[in-house]
Amino acid sequence: MDRNPSPPCSDAEEEEGDAVGNTVYSKHWLFSVLTRLIEVIAPAEPDPAASPEGARTELDEEMENDICKVWDMSMDEDVALFLQEFNAPDIFMGVFAKSKCPRLTEICVGILGNMACFQDICMSISKDENLGQVLLQRLCDSDSPTLLETSRLLLTCLSQPEVANVWVERIRENPSVYDCVCFIMSSSTNVELLVKVGEVVDKLFDLDEELMLNWIKNGTCRSAGPSVDDSPEELPDFKIVPCILEAAKQVQSDNPEGLDVYMHILQLLTTVDEGIQAIVQAPDGGKETWSLLYDLVCQELCQPDDPPIIVQEQKTVLASILSVLSAMFASQTEQEYTRMRKSKSCFFYMPLIGSLIRILQYMEGCGKRAVDNSKESEQEETGRTDVNEEDFHLKILKDICCELLSNMLQELTKENTLEGLHQGHLNEQTCSCAFQNLLPLYSASVESFLEVLREADQTLADNLEQRFPGLKVHT
Repeated sequence: MDRNPSPPCSDAEEEEGDAVGNTVYSKHWLFSVLTRLIEVIAPAEPDPAASPEGARTELDEEMENDICKVWDMSMDEDVALFLQEFNAPDIFMGVFAKSKCPRLTEICVGILGNMACFQDICMSISKDENLGQVLLQRLCDSDSPTLLETSRLLLTCLSQPEVANVWVERIRENPSVYDCVCFIMSSSTNVELLVKVGEVVDKLFDLDEELMLNWIKNGTCRSAGPSVDDSPEELPDFKIVPCILEAAKQVQSDNPEGLDVYMHILQLLTTVDEGIQAIVQAPDGGKETWSLLYDLVCQELCQPDDPPIIVQEQKTVLASILSVLSAMFASQTEQEYTRMRKSKSCFFYMPLIGSLIRILQYMEGCGKRAVDNSKESEQEETGRTDVNEEDFHLKILKDICCELLSNMLQELTKENTLEGLHQGHLNEQTCSCAFQNLLPLYSASVESFLEVLREADQTLADNLEQRFPGLKVHT
């Protein structure tokens, strides 16, 4: 059976005044379904289909079909308002408290999620403290579809400025939410669920730095405030960074948007010192984080066989990844990847420099194309806003890319440079592109690199000096 069957034919045409608002849906039919829902969770007589505990574990086909129709119908504002007036949220509270049927719980959370898309209803749902606490408990559910709908509902509420702070405060006061979210990120293989949970975490961190700091510190405030019932027993001592990395690995192949979300979460962590330390002071010295981001940049994103326009599609995820790598590189003194990059083989270092230069080359190609397009559509004012927005995001990417590249070039040794020349990452074309983008802001880094390059390849250094006569190199 389909998850969401088509809504029913209305009786409104036969009974005047039976229509819900301006829809063709029947009030009488909705009343009957909600009444039957109440009977499902509070039967007058014992049901032979019930579990030993006295609650149904499965919905009969007719009831599931009808409640799924309500789920579809609740996307209409008139229907959502009617459900609100009929106290449907209170009925759903009874479902959450008494039902042992995962499918029924999923559908009821899904209906609430649809209803919350409308501002007034969202405010009413959000201000109901009991309902709010019960909904947070659903994050500890073992049923993936229910978790998905719960996450969707939370994201909808967090996206409404009028009530976002209510939910942030509620989550901050329920430290066990941290455990439930980390458990999902670290153990689920459901990509759709991981993406939605990631969006919730991303929104939370973006809205409230204090909550992010608490979660970075591994829920140090767990003893304060109420805990969530029904949470998984004997949960491990979760750390936020490994959980984010595990989720990112799960989504990276199947969902580019999800990868973007998790990379942005990591980027938000690096906006505070505690977040950077949580990354680089992990038991592995940050090696797992660096390796994942390194592989994404050097082996998956913006590759040599991609058209230059790919940088437009990947600009946000690349900006997040490079921002984290830059923050890690700035805190790299005692880290494992520093020792690796200084090794003679330099496998962990030069390919990244080559990828950074390739990104800059592709951006130059996109820039030329944007200029050509703007000349062709000079009279189209509506398109100009989109181009400017794209230029803004590309500028952010370029700034981050140049900062990381300049820091890495400044650390190169003669051995590193020779390896880069041998691997093909460094040549006159790539070095010229790097210099063109780094100068004049990072002239000190360029001059430092050129001195090292002179030791490795005198001819190449001389050629670059001729192309960029403003450089001051001590020979």
